[in-house]
Amino acid sequence: MTFVDVCALKIKYCTACTTCYARGECIHDDDMPALYEKLLDCDGVVLGSPVYINSVTAQLKAMMDRMADSVHCLHFTGKYGCAVSTAGGAMAEETAEYMNSALRMLGATTVGTVGVNFMGNPDAIIPAEKKAKELGRKLADAIRTGYKDPAQQAYYAERKAHMKQLVLANKDIWAHEFDHWNAMGWI
Repeated sequence: MTFVDVCALKIKYCTACTTCYARGECIHDDDMPALYEKLLDCDGVVLGSPVYINSVTAQLKAMMDRMADSVHCLHFTGKYGCAVSTAGGAMAEETAEYMNSALRMLGATTVGTVGVNFMGNPDAIIPAEKKAKELGRKLADAIRTGYKDPAQQAYYAERKAHMKQLVLANKDIWAHEFDHWNAMGWI
């Protein structure tokens, strides 16, 4: 298991230049390529974030935005994930679900969320820790058994069909993505 604190990394903002679509590499020289390799090498991902004005931190959002090529190429296909979030006020569950939706867009199968809104109750962490441990076991079991969620499988089929059309329509300018889809046998 590897813990990564994205706040300790230098991750520049995506500029939507689409260079990654064409060449499979980013124009930025920062810590994202090393982090990305770790993400591609793992079987499961747990995203976690406190709530900052109804969503994830800017650092986590910058990381997620830099993965646009992975959305098109569905690089997390076969991986599993879940998300956890805490809030002093509200929106912890919604923020955790947002992180899971990002994982699904990348191709990962998600197994759940834990969100805890403290709302002035520091003891709220006690049941949340128990739920988080259960979620960790569920993630490990999903990885071990190759769990498939029928609803998510239907979503992936739709996403894959959409992405295939997008990649085919742009094959002349998105050479990297077109080559990836060919190599995967998807076109």
